Amino acid sequence: MTHAQLAHSRVVSGFVDSLQEPRTPYISPKRLSRALGVKVANLAQLTGVHRNTLRNPSSERLQGRMREMVKVISAATELTGDVDKAIYWYRNEPIADYGHRTAAELVADGQVEAVLAFIRDLENGARG
Repeated sequence: MTHAQLAHSRVVSGFVDSLQEPRTPYISPKRLSRALGVKVANLAQLTGVHRNTLRNPSSERLQGRMREMVKVISAATELTGDVDKAIYWYRNEPIADYGHRTAAELVADGQVEAVLAFIRDLENGARG
């Protein structure tokens, strides 16, 4: 692992750790929404769950959807080396190959693997 990869790995690890619901093995909806810069109610839209589901952080569907979001943001962070840039890209940058939809829109529609493949292609292109 190169020095840059190790540094990016630490950034991702710190980001993921910061999302943990205290004293539980769960991702905190409140902490994830804060990291994304959205209201908790908007997190329901981004995860594709009913907003009442957010009151139950241990909901397997909610945790699964939030894990997918974190997986994509983590992969983007590995590429950019910056969590804030990765989150900005995730929420705002249209992806031409996918109908100019954002990664957030694609993930909300369950197209996580397509977004991860896109990031891998960017990585491979960057390494060329």
